[in-house]
Amino acid sequence: MAPISSESPGPERILEKKHDFLMPCSYHFYKDPPQLVKGKGASLFDSRGKEYADFFAGVSVMNCGHCNDSINRRVIDQLQTLQHTTSLYLTQPVVDLAEQLASVLPGDLRRSFFCNSGSEANEGAMLLARVYTGKKEFIALEGSLHGRTFLTSGATGIPMWRTDPFCDELPVHFVSSAEEAGRVIREKGDRIAALLVEPIQGNGGIRPLPPDFFTSLLPLMKEKKVLLICDEIQTGFARTGRMFAIEHYRVQPDILTGAKALGNGFPIGFFATTDAIASSFSRPSASTLGGNPVSCQAGLGVLEFIREENLIEEARIKGEMLKKGLESISRDFPFLGEPRGLGLMLGLPVLGNQKWDGAERTDQILEEMKDRGFLLGKNGLGRDVLAFQPPLVISPGVIDSMLDHLRKTVRILE
Repeated sequence: MAPISSESPGPERILEKKHDFLMPCSYHFYKDPPQLVKGKGASLFDSRGKEYADFFAGVSVMNCGHCNDSINRRVIDQLQTLQHTTSLYLTQPVVDLAEQLASVLPGDLRRSFFCNSGSEANEGAMLLARVYTGKKEFIALEGSLHGRTFLTSGATGIPMWRTDPFCDELPVHFVSSAEEAGRVIREKGDRIAALLVEPIQGNGGIRPLPPDFFTSLLPLMKEKKVLLICDEIQTGFARTGRMFAIEHYRVQPDILTGAKALGNGFPIGFFATTDAIASSFSRPSASTLGGNPVSCQAGLGVLEFIREENLIEEARIKGEMLKKGLESISRDFPFLGEPRGLGLMLGLPVLGNQKWDGAERTDQILEEMKDRGFLLGKNGLGRDVLAFQPPLVISPGVIDSMLDHLRKTVRILE
């Protein structure tokens, strides 16, 4: 293994600086964390030269792989030509990206507003819903995560991410099922602007909505003029074997939000809607950095790469392979629950016992798999779900290798 370069301070010094200069809310995985210095494809490398297979993709961001040559060429060319102007001036990349998005978004969604992150995208979508409907309250699901901003953290149903001590004062009703959502709409529909959902809850533990979630709910929402906002921040852009996860439910949302994978590592977010709803969003608004030429070129490169490399089908096929492997492991080890999810967005619950709780055992698995050269994620309300969200370019051979090492790891812990 290569030694730490003279340009790399090493993980110990990084931890010291993190402790001294970052907010204490900034956590990291692992008791013994590596310092990551390089990435390529589905691999990451630390300051000591060790290679890791990435099964988290920066929380579902690097769908097209780390340091993707074709995407980065677009970005470098743009950096050397025109880096920034603000949305108040005419540039081509932003309108080209909006046009390309309109061609892949579900149904009649075709008008986009670009920003810098998923939190900002959801915040904008909620603002748009209030402007269009003239109503101010929302319904969100328990176990949801919609962002870290003032309003989106208030619409988040995971206690650990509800940082604001006054979150409960925000106009958000939390429900655990379609039946509960329907009850709130029937009783308070004249005050509800929108229902906000993730088709698959990411940080909530990789929990897909039930297949029939929208069946009886949509007619009621239409009757009461309650919009559907679909949060595709983690699930979008081929991750689940469809371009957007809501397509599995054959439902067209009124507003859709995206970020993460659209930039493949470059900051970008957007919310998109129909012509009719967009027409209400007419008072002056702008984003200084949203829709900048560099991030938009990254987005154009992502959409092109997804299409040319057939990543939607790749995610479906590799996802089925990964899920079958996880099912086999979970059958053999009682402290593992049944894997869930779609495509290459899968979660494996880790159950506790009298000696260890699920969260402790999850951390043990993550640490051991890291030492073996595999970076997994974790989530869930109890932080007890192993998350598998690798770059969609990951090879079947690497998936097989990870499954083999995971089986060996859980056998040791058993």
